[in-house]
Amino acid sequence: MFEASIKTKAMQWYYVAALLTVLTSSQGILTTLSQSHGKYVYDYATIPFLAEVFKLLVSSLLLWKECRASPSTRMTTDWKSVRLYPIPSVIYLIHNNVQFATLVYVDTSTYQIMGNLKIVTTGILFRLFLKRKLSNLQWMAIILLAVGTTTSQVKGCGAASCDSIFSAPIQGYMLGVLSACLSALAGVYTEFLMKKNNDSLYWQNVQLYTFGAIFNMARLLVDDFRGGFENGPWWQRLFNGYTITTWLVVLNLGSTGLLVSWLMKYADNIVKVYSTSMAMLLTMVLSVYLFNFKPTLQLFLGIVICMMSLHMYFAPSNVLVDIPVTVKAAPEGLKDVSVERRIES
Repeated sequence: MFEASIKTKAMQWYYVAALLTVLTSSQGILTTLSQSHGKYVYDYATIPFLAEVFKLLVSSLLLWKECRASPSTRMTTDWKSVRLYPIPSVIYLIHNNVQFATLVYVDTSTYQIMGNLKIVTTGILFRLFLKRKLSNLQWMAIILLAVGTTTSQVKGCGAASCDSIFSAPIQGYMLGVLSACLSALAGVYTEFLMKKNNDSLYWQNVQLYTFGAIFNMARLLVDDFRGGFENGPWWQRLFNGYTITTWLVVLNLGSTGLLVSWLMKYADNIVKVYSTSMAMLLTMVLSVYLFNFKPTLQLFLGIVICMMSLHMYFAPSNVLVDIPVTVKAAPEGLKDVSVERRIES
């Protein structure tokens, strides 16, 4: 019965992936709308902390309901298992610092384009650490996805930022590659955690988000010490400047994290990569209508390439390649009759 439940949930991954695409695409838009005159009137470092708290509360509530409905809910509580859950938070913490260091050497456009390397690095780590074999067509699809997202972000040849892509110092490229590897590593390791046993998804989430909230709270404390507590401790200004739109950003970020954990449990990292990549393209399309973003030929070509990649990766191989139908050999008796008829004729 448990295996049947897993199979049913695995068949629903495309609904979750579609919802993740929509929520991820609206993150940037909501964040932009939460600004006032182009500036943040709230402490944006509090957003990830509140999102982690939201995910922790939702997961705790769902775990409580699951335990009431099924007393046999699996929850591994030994230290050898629990001690593995802070690791993704540590990786993301290092990744965030590498991101800031990268932006010291490269401009924003170059950074966004280099960020597409995580698509390929995710595929590589997915194969190396999780031992998940990908077909040649799937590898081609992943590379096409990276090419498509990059194409959509490249501006016209007359733009000044075009030249800057190839003019960054070597430190910028090295940090960009490191950032892509860390992002992929965090995702692959999280998938390993979610699938290493049959524990309840909500129990695994409680462990992940407990450590996530602790690390984000530690970051707020470090910021206070660096600023000499000039604006007071973080808990006194936690909701300063918050509006309805700001709360929507928190809700969106938290809901996105819950959907990602579901995909890690019942699908895989590649599905998440496709969802976030398609979300980026959807954001650019919506920006045309919301922020007067000028559509480009590169954006159109990028969308076409990404759609081809999506079809190539998930479509059955017999749809992509014409496999010749093998004709069964006729029984010996029929062969003899056919030979006799030929002789008589």
